[in-house]
Amino acid sequence: MTRARAIVRQMAKMPILRTMVIPLKEWRATKRGFDTDFVWSTAIISATLKPHSNPLREFFEGRKQGPGIWKWNHYFDIYDRHFRQFRGQEVHVLEIGVYSGGSLDMWRNYFGQKAIIYGVDIEPDCRVYENDGIKIFIGDQADRSFWRKFRRKVPTLDIVIDDGGHALEQQIVSLEELLPFLRPGGVYLCEDVHGMHNQFASYVHGLGKKLNDTSQTRESPDDSDRRIVVVSTPFQSAVGSIHLYPFVTVLERNAVPVAELRAPKRGTQWQPFLGR
Repeated sequence: MTRARAIVRQMAKMPILRTMVIPLKEWRATKRGFDTDFVWSTAIISATLKPHSNPLREFFEGRKQGPGIWKWNHYFDIYDRHFRQFRGQEVHVLEIGVYSGGSLDMWRNYFGQKAIIYGVDIEPDCRVYENDGIKIFIGDQADRSFWRKFRRKVPTLDIVIDDGGHALEQQIVSLEELLPFLRPGGVYLCEDVHGMHNQFASYVHGLGKKLNDTSQTRESPDDSDRRIVVVSTPFQSAVGSIHLYPFVTVLERNAVPVAELRAPKRGTQWQPFLGR
């Protein structure tokens, strides 16, 4: 062994350097995924298949005049997938980024007359869109003190749609201040997450690592119902899923707190190679 290699091995035993090994492996795995060029099937979907009826898209396409709505076309199916369970109920919906007010009308039409809609924008002119069932707040979404004041005035939220300034700090502060405020079963959606190197997307990937935490794992070889149990972290207890779409991130709250994640075993015949 050369002297240089011996020194490197000795350094690798140092605690601070050992902690750098895992992040390096994560970076390499991330880069591998980024660099992978998949070979996709060229199967053609039958032209006879009709697109799913979507009341949000229908409302958008029917808006020929009046307050404007500006959305990526594929957003409507994402909205409907995550929001349809709330239709016809007393649902509390916040949209960050009022702009020209048209989407507030769209949410009212989609969720129904029982819905209570809130809009947040930094431009005072957006107050013009306030009416019965729609309350407008003027403030900076990157200002934590604004959100503290907002939470004192708004009793609860079921849905947050962040279509605000799209800057990193705005998106992160809004999520950190509002995700814990959502009612159980609530949905947080952030749109216009653009670019392969988007820093908010990287932030969300960090949250995904928290969702996969297995640091509190317990194994019980003699208990088939509790063969492997992971005691939930506070984040795992509260958040059930994170979804990534083109330009959109969705986080869903658990309907009830999850105390643990369990992997029971069933059956009596097992191959011996796992030794379990």
